[in-house]
Amino acid sequence: MQLFGSSGTRGVVGEEFTPDLVRRVASAVATVWDADRVAVARDTRLSGGPLADVAAGTLAAAGADVDRLGVVPTPGVAYYCAREGVPAVHLTASHNPPAYNGIKLLGADGTELSVDGYDAVETRVDADDAVLASWDGVGEARRIDGVNDDYRADLLAHADREAIAAADLTVALDPGHGAGSLVSPAFLRELGCAVRTVNADPDGHFPGRDSEPVAENLAALRRLVRTTDADVGIAHDGDADRAVFVDETGTFVDGDTSLAALAAAELTAGDVVVSAVNVSQRLVDAVADADAELDVTPIGSTHIVTRVRERRRAGDRVPIAGEGNGGVFYPEYRLTRDGAYVAAKFLELLADADAPASDVVAPFTDYHFVREDLTYDDAAERATLLDAAEAYAREADAALETTDGYRLDYGDAWVLVRPSGTEPKVRIYAEAGDADRAAALATDLRRHLDAAR
Repeated sequence: MQLFGSSGTRGVVGEEFTPDLVRRVASAVATVWDADRVAVARDTRLSGGPLADVAAGTLAAAGADVDRLGVVPTPGVAYYCAREGVPAVHLTASHNPPAYNGIKLLGADGTELSVDGYDAVETRVDADDAVLASWDGVGEARRIDGVNDDYRADLLAHADREAIAAADLTVALDPGHGAGSLVSPAFLRELGCAVRTVNADPDGHFPGRDSEPVAENLAALRRLVRTTDADVGIAHDGDADRAVFVDETGTFVDGDTSLAALAAAELTAGDVVVSAVNVSQRLVDAVADADAELDVTPIGSTHIVTRVRERRRAGDRVPIAGEGNGGVFYPEYRLTRDGAYVAAKFLELLADADAPASDVVAPFTDYHFVREDLTYDDAAERATLLDAAEAYAREADAALETTDGYRLDYGDAWVLVRPSGTEPKVRIYAEAGDADRAAALATDLRRHLDAAR
């Protein structure tokens, strides 16, 4: 897919991402879905309102009635789709900076489209052959209030509220000014937690921090954990489909570590876990310890959703799936990444262990992970970087995996290089039991790519 990458389509507003692109995508889904009714929602980005208007107007002009949900987290949109049996166009750029916006497409079952589903829409976008309804067949738009409240009630119904409340936890929460600001603070309080917040006002400028919940963006949350004696810190990205954690000492918990801890709590022998090619050895170990199976896909939620569906159709149990960026699926709840639900599952771990967060994740902290990003300016520079990556991989004395990019397994460590599916970047990932070894692998590969420019 050229337009729809690893999780929808995104770009800088007014440059790659324009009202005309939104029109073309909305027109394409109107044709492909042929639905009588479609939901439209957005995150907190400043461009979200006007661009959601474009999407809603295009869908109505094609003959669909439009449910305008307003600002809702992606998993809240998924909840609405599943409840109402309608597909959705969601204006969100997830973890990207405020200048970006994007589109995620969800089916009537509440699941983001599969690879084939996005391919079908992209074909229609390329054709740009909108079919409009007659004057008396134009759809109607209606505002739907209370979706966030209903979604929060659904979350409460599926979390172990009694166990979490009994643990008497203090939680520091950083929704990053995103759509999670409208759900997670109240949800965690209703779970019986004392909640302290930072960056919890919805604001598309993202004034407190960048939207991506990585360690370098979470200084305020780490400080809040320490100053309030919180048991755990929780952070979301812009559309709240991710949750990452900070332990009681204010130390960032790597997403690969929390995914391994969450998986270990869910797995039984014979289960399947679906993850991406940048999978951490932490998860590999947790899967092996449970006598379960790991199924690896290209990076991105679209690919994981597609594979989970395939495995479940084959009769396999897939209790958990996801990546080490905080994006975790619990397919038996809903096949959607859900930051608030993942937060509740982590709180359940703390309650069950009756131990500090640092102790809960300690068994999964034996590895060191490094990620570096190389930004490129145009397609030619991207091609140069990827050619250099291929040459490096072919010459390396390591086992090569090409599911998505080039992953080199050295036995005691691995390194992966691949183009981002959401930003103009080539990403380098490395992991080893020794921090210096992981850093050296990433640095050596980066130098090789930089030299090729």
